[in-house]
Amino acid sequence: MSAPEASAGRPASPHAQKVVPAPQRGSWITAGVVVALLVAFAYVVVTGEGVRWKEIPGYLLDPTIIAGVRLTLLFTFLSMALGLVGGLTLEVLRRSRNPVLTKLAGAYIWFFRGTPLLVQIIFWFNIQLFIPRIAIGAFELEMNALVSPFTAAVLALSLNEAAYMAEIIRAGLLSVDKGQSEAATALGFTPLQALRRIILPQALRFTIPPIGNQTISMLKTTSLVSVVAAQDLLTRAQNIYARNFLIIELLIVASLWYLLLTTLASFIQYWIERRLSRSVEGRDIPTLRSERRTPLPAMGEGR
Repeated sequence: MSAPEASAGRPASPHAQKVVPAPQRGSWITAGVVVALLVAFAYVVVTGEGVRWKEIPGYLLDPTIIAGVRLTLLFTFLSMALGLVGGLTLEVLRRSRNPVLTKLAGAYIWFFRGTPLLVQIIFWFNIQLFIPRIAIGAFELEMNALVSPFTAAVLALSLNEAAYMAEIIRAGLLSVDKGQSEAATALGFTPLQALRRIILPQALRFTIPPIGNQTISMLKTTSLVSVVAAQDLLTRAQNIYARNFLIIELLIVASLWYLLLTTLASFIQYWIERRLSRSVEGRDIPTLRSERRTPLPAMGEGR
């Protein structure tokens, strides 16, 4: 019997078999139906006579719209910066040994996470109903002059964001091994020093993704301040279509700008996460080993 005939009578080795995936005709048919429906929907929207598509490009770079974009970015930056500081402060208070401070921080987070942001914006805009004026001796200031629509918007967005930032920071701190804080205490670090130098740098890589998501969400959430005419992007679009009645056209312009801003923010978040992961791999983030092994003395030593 020849070698090929002998090998033909034996089963082939499992490593020599080629696995062919089963055909998924059903998924391809479903995908084709979905794409066809999307194309049909886009055709109906684009060819509809109710929207003047030719007017949209002329408003994309309109000076009024650009001013609204700048103010939207300013709202986002201020709200996230103040919210981050407030969230870190709340988490420090919640970790305090003082039960009063701990309860107050917990109550703050409970209240601002449990009430709608839109209600908070309207509340701060109408704060003069509760505090008409501030008087210190002969000095008196009307609350209407102090809390403008811009101030009310920044206050509401920042205070609300601080509650969510506190939870994000708490989750990041919980992700760090408890032995790190114990080792820092053993080396003589105070709780604040351990938090600032050891715990927070390690928690940073766990908090960057949710903070980036909150920033992207804040870019869109700033549109709520249009209820107090804070002159953001949506407010400027509303002011324009109140004059020319191009409601859908101006809303599409605003949506395109929001889409562009969130896309850029997503790229920045991705870049920061990549740089941070490289730092972690390069051991740039400080850590403390809670277990230190003392080398055993050599034979004959220690006597």
